[in-house]
Amino acid sequence: MASLALLGCIAMQVQAQIYKCVSPSGSIEYTDVNRGSHCKSMDLPGAVIPAPPRRQAAPARSNVPAPISTPGDFPRVDSTEQRARDADRRGILEDELKSETQKLAELRKEFNNGEPERRGDERNYAKYLDRVAGMRDSISRSEKNIEALKREIANIR
Repeated sequence: MASLALLGCIAMQVQAQIYKCVSPSGSIEYTDVNRGSHCKSMDLPGAVIPAPPRRQAAPARSNVPAPISTPGDFPRVDSTEQRARDADRRGILEDELKSETQKLAELRKEFNNGEPERRGDERNYAKYLDRVAGMRDSISRSEKNIEALKREIANIR
Protein backbone atom coordinates (compact mmCIF):
# COMPACT_ATOMS: atom_id res chain seq x y z
CA MET A 1 0.00 0.00 0.00
CA ALA A 2 2.82 2.41 0.93
CA SER A 3 4.59 1.67 -2.36
CA LEU A 4 1.45 2.65 -4.29
CA ALA A 5 1.28 5.98 -2.46
CA LEU A 6 4.95 6.62 -3.20
CA LEU A 7 4.46 5.70 -6.85
CA GLY A 8 1.49 8.05 -7.02
CA CYS A 9 3.57 10.95 -5.66
CA ILE A 10 6.33 10.32 -8.18
CA ALA A 11 3.96 10.01 -11.12
CA MET A 12 1.95 13.12 -10.20
CA GLN A 13 2.97 15.95 -12.49
CA VAL A 14 1.59 19.36 -13.29
CA GLN A 15 1.04 20.88 -16.70
CA ALA A 16 2.08 24.54 -16.67
CA GLN A 17 2.30 27.42 -19.12
CA ILE A 18 5.80 28.89 -19.58
CA TYR A 19 6.37 32.55 -20.46
CA LYS A 20 9.47 34.15 -21.97
CA CYS A 21 9.84 37.69 -20.62
CA VAL A 22 12.30 40.15 -22.18
CA SER A 23 13.01 43.22 -20.05
CA PRO A 24 13.64 46.68 -21.60
CA SER A 25 17.36 46.18 -20.88
CA GLY A 26 17.33 42.97 -22.94
CA SER A 27 17.62 40.36 -20.18
CA ILE A 28 15.54 37.21 -20.67
CA GLU A 29 13.62 35.44 -17.94
CA TYR A 30 11.58 32.25 -18.18
CA THR A 31 8.71 32.02 -15.71
CA ASP A 32 5.30 30.49 -15.13
CA VAL A 33 3.77 33.90 -14.36
CA ASN A 34 2.64 36.29 -17.11
CA ARG A 35 4.10 39.65 -16.12
CA GLY A 36 2.61 41.88 -18.75
CA SER A 37 3.13 42.88 -22.37
CA HIS A 38 6.84 42.04 -22.40
CA CYS A 39 6.05 38.34 -21.72
CA LYS A 40 5.06 35.90 -24.47
CA SER A 41 3.57 32.47 -24.04
CA MET A 42 5.84 29.70 -25.27
CA ASP A 43 4.39 26.79 -27.19
CA LEU A 44 6.10 23.79 -25.64
CA PRO A 45 4.15 20.66 -26.44
CA GLY A 46 4.53 18.03 -23.78
CA ALA A 47 6.30 20.38 -21.38
CA VAL A 48 5.77 18.88 -18.00
CA ILE A 49 6.94 20.32 -14.73
CA PRO A 50 7.20 17.82 -11.90
CA ALA A 51 5.15 18.66 -8.85
CA PRO A 52 7.13 19.59 -5.75
CA PRO A 53 7.55 16.70 -3.34
CA ARG A 54 5.22 16.67 -0.39
CA ARG A 55 6.80 16.96 3.00
CA GLN A 56 5.91 14.72 5.84
CA ALA A 57 4.92 16.37 9.07
CA ALA A 58 7.90 16.85 11.36
CA PRO A 59 7.75 14.89 14.59
CA ALA A 60 6.79 16.91 17.63
CA ARG A 61 9.82 18.15 19.52
CA SER A 62 10.05 17.86 23.24
CA ASN A 63 12.14 19.88 25.65
CA VAL A 64 14.24 16.82 26.44
CA PRO A 65 17.34 16.66 24.23
CA ALA A 66 18.00 13.40 22.44
CA PRO A 67 20.76 11.33 24.01
CA ILE A 68 24.07 11.72 22.26
CA SER A 69 25.76 8.48 21.44
CA THR A 70 29.45 8.25 20.71
CA PRO A 71 30.74 5.88 18.08
CA GLY A 72 32.48 2.74 19.31
CA ASP A 73 35.76 3.67 17.65
CA PHE A 74 35.79 7.14 19.22
CA PRO A 75 39.02 7.61 21.19
CA ARG A 76 38.53 7.42 24.95
CA VAL A 77 40.43 9.50 27.46
CA ASP A 78 41.62 7.94 30.68
CA SER A 79 39.79 9.31 33.75
CA THR A 80 43.04 10.58 35.33
CA GLU A 81 43.90 12.36 32.07
CA GLN A 82 40.42 13.90 31.98
CA ARG A 83 40.73 15.09 35.59
CA ALA A 84 44.08 16.69 34.72
CA ARG A 85 42.50 18.43 31.70
CA ASP A 86 39.59 19.64 33.83
CA ALA A 87 42.02 20.96 36.46
CA ASP A 88 43.97 22.84 33.76
CA ARG A 89 40.74 24.25 32.38
CA ARG A 90 39.59 25.30 35.84
CA GLY A 91 42.94 27.04 36.44
CA ILE A 92 42.74 28.94 33.16
CA LEU A 93 39.15 30.01 33.81
CA GLU A 94 39.97 31.10 37.37
CA ASP A 95 42.88 33.20 36.06
CA GLU A 96 40.55 34.82 33.52
CA LEU A 97 37.98 35.41 36.27
CA LYS A 98 40.61 37.06 38.48
CA SER A 99 41.83 39.39 35.69
CA GLU A 100 38.25 40.25 34.67
CA THR A 101 37.37 41.03 38.31
CA GLN A 102 40.37 43.35 38.55
CA LYS A 103 39.39 45.01 35.29
CA LEU A 104 35.85 45.56 36.60
CA ALA A 105 37.17 47.11 39.83
CA GLU A 106 39.33 49.53 37.82
CA LEU A 107 36.43 50.44 35.53
CA ARG A 108 34.14 51.11 38.50
CA LYS A 109 36.81 53.22 40.19
CA GLU A 110 37.28 55.31 37.05
CA PHE A 111 33.50 55.52 36.54
CA ASN A 112 33.16 57.12 40.01
CA ASN A 113 29.43 56.34 40.42
CA GLY A 114 28.51 57.88 37.09
CA GLU A 115 30.54 61.05 37.49
CA PRO A 116 34.07 60.41 36.19
CA GLU A 117 36.50 63.30 36.10
CA ARG A 118 36.48 65.34 32.94
CA ARG A 119 39.65 65.27 30.89
CA GLY A 120 41.28 68.25 29.25
CA ASP A 121 40.37 67.11 25.75
CA GLU A 122 36.64 67.03 26.68
CA ARG A 123 35.75 70.69 26.42
CA ASN A 124 32.67 69.64 24.52
CA TYR A 125 30.18 68.12 27.00
CA ALA A 126 28.94 65.64 24.36
CA LYS A 127 32.41 64.03 24.24
CA TYR A 128 32.29 63.61 28.01
CA LEU A 129 28.83 62.01 27.83
CA ASP A 130 30.01 59.65 25.06
CA ARG A 131 32.96 58.54 27.21
CA VAL A 132 30.67 57.98 30.22
CA ALA A 133 28.28 55.90 28.06
CA GLY A 134 31.23 53.86 26.81
CA MET A 135 32.33 53.28 30.39
CA ARG A 136 28.83 52.05 31.31
CA ASP A 137 28.93 49.63 28.38
CA SER A 138 32.38 48.38 29.40
CA ILE A 139 31.24 47.80 32.98
CA SER A 140 28.14 45.93 31.80
CA ARG A 141 30.19 43.78 29.43
CA SER A 142 32.72 43.01 32.16
CA GLU A 143 29.94 42.00 34.58
CA LYS A 144 28.48 39.67 31.94
CA ASN A 145 31.92 38.16 31.33
CA ILE A 146 32.32 37.48 35.04
CA GLU A 147 28.89 35.80 35.19
CA ALA A 148 29.75 33.63 32.17
CA LEU A 149 33.12 32.63 33.65
CA LYS A 150 31.47 31.67 36.94
CA ARG A 151 28.90 29.55 35.09
CA GLU A 152 31.66 27.86 33.10
CA ILE A 153 33.66 27.09 36.23
CA ALA A 154 30.54 25.65 37.89
CA ASN A 155 30.01 23.33 34.88
CA ILE A 156 33.44 21.70 35.27
CA ARG A 157 33.14 18.28 36.87
